[in-house]
Amino acid sequence: MIRTASNAISSLASAQRLLLLCLLTAGTVLPTLARADGPECVVLLHGLSRTDFSMKRLQQELLENGYSVANTYYDSRHHSIEELADVAVEAGVAQCEQDLVRKIHFTTHSLGGILVRHYLARKSINKLGRVVMLAPPNRGSEVIDVFGSMPGFELFSGEPALQLGTGSNSVPLQLPPADDFELGVIAGTRSISPLFSLALPDRDDGKVSVESTKVEGMNDFIEVPYTHTFIMQRMEVIDQTLYFLRNGHFIHPDGDDASTSGIPAL
Repeated sequence: MIRTASNAISSLASAQRLLLLCLLTAGTVLPTLARADGPECVVLLHGLSRTDFSMKRLQQELLENGYSVANTYYDSRHHSIEELADVAVEAGVAQCEQDLVRKIHFTTHSLGGILVRHYLARKSINKLGRVVMLAPPNRGSEVIDVFGSMPGFELFSGEPALQLGTGSNSVPLQLPPADDFELGVIAGTRSISPLFSLALPDRDDGKVSVESTKVEGMNDFIEVPYTHTFIMQRMEVIDQTLYFLRNGHFIHPDGDDASTSGIPAL
């Protein structure tokens, strides 16, 4: 009788251990499944003298389309591009990693694109996906050349602004081609800054010329009739961004959406 009771207790203990083992196993397997089938994340990097608020509409549209989003704020006025690249990019990546994502994309406005290029020229990102740059000064901006030496310009525009010209200290012109990641560039063609536009050759968005947004190695390029200041908030731009993140190329007005079509020679 005693032996029977002892056997029953032993069997119960074995069953409890088996249940505990199953629970522990589930606890290790489920996160693994989440990592394999997790969302794709998009790091948003705003432009010079702006904040993450400027990217809110884009953030909302990305969320509604199933992406995890790291809308990253960084202090663009009081640090160099070299310092900001590490701070901003790594903060966005770290936020994405919290969601156990399977890919990490970037969508940037203006200076944000230069931060990504500077970072990727020195470091790699695990699970890197695609990059969309909105109005990036990839070849610098003549606005800085003309107005950068004026009293109060740095105070108004921020420390990194003086690194975005087209002269010998231009950070964008010192960066390598964008050969190691999939990149789509969207350039604006309308200006609400007539004074700045006088300093820019050819067509421009009020801060950057269309030609200066281009960079060797980009996978696709389109122009849109919007200004530098508000380009990231226009639905046409947001739709094109979503399309590139999914497909690796834009929708071109002529209907030819081949990934290398429409890219002018640099």
